[in-house]
Amino acid sequence: MTERLEELLRAAFPEDEVAVEDRTGGGDHFQVTVASARFDGLSLVEQHRLVYDALATPLADGTIHELRIKTRGVG
Repeated sequence: MTERLEELLRAAFPEDEVAVEDRTGGGDHFQVTVASARFDGLSLVEQHRLVYDALATPLADGTIHELRIKTRGVG
């Protein structure tokens, strides 16, 4: 599952730093880290919204039970 989430994030954030960690080993609790110039000037809520949008399908279908997000700009 981490690979699928990473693919979705890389599609939304091409050439940016993306990492996905399965926090519990059960395949439904994840921590994602994204560093992108797209985040520069955005609030934390706006940054996280971009990540949520990228992961909309697995969030909607219940694949992801818990999601922790770390974001940062690179500019």
